[in-house]
Amino acid sequence: MECVKKYYRVERRDIGFIKFIFEACDGLAVVSSDDAQPGVLKFSVAPGCEAEFETVLEGLAQELMIEKWD
Repeated sequence: MECVKKYYRVERRDIGFIKFIFEACDGLAVVSSDDAQPGVLKFSVAPGCEAEFETVLEGLAQELMIEKWD
């Protein structure tokens, strides 16, 4: 199975913190950023972990600006 790709726009100052949180959730998602789109993060979510990913993201969204990016 392939990872599910999801894109979100965040405040640039929060990128390091968000990456740290997902690194702590071992195997849940890989977070990467693209210099061409500052503030847009790509999350490669492990198969079968979509619900847990959404739970973590919703918790972060209560404290940080996180918007779905298409």
